[in-house]
Amino acid sequence: MRVVSLVPSLTEAVARSAPGALVGVTDWCTHPPALDAVRVGGTKNPRVDLIASLAPDLVIANEEENRAPDLRALRETGAEVLVTEIRNVPQAFRELARVLDACGVPARPRWLDRAEETWAALPAPADRPGAIVPIWRRPWMVLGRDTFAGDVLARLGVDLVHADHPDRYPRIPLEELRDCGADLVVLPDEPYRFTADDGPEAFPDLPCALVSGRHLTWYGPSLGEAPSVLGRALRAAHR
Repeated sequence: MRVVSLVPSLTEAVARSAPGALVGVTDWCTHPPALDAVRVGGTKNPRVDLIASLAPDLVIANEEENRAPDLRALRETGAEVLVTEIRNVPQAFRELARVLDACGVPARPRWLDRAEETWAALPAPADRPGAIVPIWRRPWMVLGRDTFAGDVLARLGVDLVHADHPDRYPRIPLEELRDCGADLVVLPDEPYRFTADDGPEAFPDLPCALVSGRHLTWYGPSLGEAPSVLGRALRAAHR
């Protein structure tokens, strides 16, 4: 089986469960760190000609991460393209199982079972702070409705202030964000790389939790440790 992955978190899942299957990955596929596969461009600008030259049996994509014109062009080369849709944690487990099955993994991997068990065993949070979750600045963009990361936080006891916004990733002026009544600001290190020196200064009156973007937004092996990693960061900020 020859697989090209255009989704970093799915790259990690395939690399762990089907060693040697990946022949092409994006420039943003960082896990596992030492990955022996051809870099085929970005998630939004993959090199279709290069992918076709790799003669993949399967190209793995995602309806949000990848653009429809690119996927259409790949299909026109004769490649089989599997497109995932992941908007919440249970859907992530179902789609991961589907991807791994399509990659020829003979049995559901134990890491996937353990991750699902971890999420199923989460206790009901006693306190539910309201948070704003910027994913970009210049302009400021935050998590809105119907997002995987929003569902992750909701299951960890954090409610999004903009969960009912008409847009999934609304652009909100900074002054409006500061005055929206949030209890907490959650700042991931991707897609925008928020750091202690870049992000918290914009919200001087609110506690800020700097969190791992991989654990907040990726749906792969990181799901198993995401509750503990994110939980520690959230508790430390909102005491």
